[in-house]
Amino acid sequence: MKIWTSCTLGSILALSLLAPSASYVKANTIQEVAVKETASLYPVLTKAKKPEEVGFSSEKLERVDGLIEKEVAAGFPGAALIVIKDGKIVKNESYGYKRKFNEHTPLKRFQKMENDTLFDLASNTKMYATNFALQKLVSEGKLDIQAKVQQYIPEFKDTKADVIKGKDTLRVIDVLHHTAGFKPDPQYHNPNVSKELYSQERDKTIEFISKTPLTYVPGTQNVYSDVDYMLLGAIVEKITGQQLDVYVENELYKPLKLKNTMFNPLQKGFKPKDAAATELLGNTRDGVIDFPNIRTYTLQGEVHDEKAFYSMGGVSGHAGLFSNTKDLAVLLQVMLNGGGYGKHTLFDQETVDAFIAPSDMNPTYGLGWRRNGDASMEWMFSPYASDSAYGHTGWTGTVTIIDPEIDLGIVLLTNKKHSPLVNPVANSNQFFGDLFKTGSYGSVVTAIYEALETNE
Repeated sequence: MKIWTSCTLGSILALSLLAPSASYVKANTIQEVAVKETASLYPVLTKAKKPEEVGFSSEKLERVDGLIEKEVAAGFPGAALIVIKDGKIVKNESYGYKRKFNEHTPLKRFQKMENDTLFDLASNTKMYATNFALQKLVSEGKLDIQAKVQQYIPEFKDTKADVIKGKDTLRVIDVLHHTAGFKPDPQYHNPNVSKELYSQERDKTIEFISKTPLTYVPGTQNVYSDVDYMLLGAIVEKITGQQLDVYVENELYKPLKLKNTMFNPLQKGFKPKDAAATELLGNTRDGVIDFPNIRTYTLQGEVHDEKAFYSMGGVSGHAGLFSNTKDLAVLLQVMLNGGGYGKHTLFDQETVDAFIAPSDMNPTYGLGWRRNGDASMEWMFSPYASDSAYGHTGWTGTVTIIDPEIDLGIVLLTNKKHSPLVNPVANSNQFFGDLFKTGSYGSVVTAIYEALETNE
């Protein structure tokens, strides 16, 4: 953890004890110094005067702009990018358009992407909301990741009917490692898939998480699952007695003065035009998907993820968070600072270290965080990231890269799903935006690393 202080509060107080006859003015001055010393416990972001100040080449960073702008000209919808290094904002740019279509009809005038545009973070919610909450609770001693899930959610247990058992002994750390036994996506919102677990009511869905059957013996596989983080979000709510959005917005974002990071932005004073649009025809995948209450309009400012929107009221541990680049840069810096920002401590360095450490089973998994653990992660982290780099991605087109070895943070936000599907019948999850380099992240991340003078 980095600490900006030249003397401790203790030494200041000791000084005052050595001078009992000091005047009120001097005592007051000492008190003022103490306040100033503790006011900036952690580094806060400032803007770099020029990229070279922190080891970047301005010329090579312009190539990043060129790469994205070329793709926008070829049809990629839009993006926003922020890069921080050594506590400095090196780059904060927006590209293309936040909205180009009304359903399948192109707008007469595209809505231009802006630096403060909100994005649906999709699975980056898992990190910036749920993991941050869990890290805070661990740091405060309110959550033991080695404890059984059952300790926090008593109804989470095996039944006689379960083909695969293991819930009775499942620990929180197993869920964080994505080794809990759950399938990736039970689609609670869709009765054709979820069957008896169908729910479009938040309380019922949370109840059904505990009843969701395991599909493999816990601890034997790494299977990335949304259910894991829906369960972890429920644990946060059990411990805090607050709904996840209320807790993170008041306990994490508000102290940091982050006014653009929240769940359900349209219910909190924002308008659709403040956000980057996603799918053109709701959740229908250009008309090939159907289930009760399905949205068919172009999504803008509403979470795309079906389980989050229909089954969890927009607030879930796995998806639902919206933010912009400037707010996310602060959250990047919190991680690089070891858990705090300015005068606020959210969690401690020991907790950060525990959450980003590699799992024994798979070095690309930390506790929730994905790690640059082997060559299989190069598509996301680039060939240049250090072995200690970690981050996460989101289905809508978002990526986080944090490289503590060189004090670097990158957030690339795109609305790549704001495009038609390539062939909805053959693959209902492949959008035209997915075909671009910007939409697959690695090329942009690589170009940023290549702009570092150390990589010349």
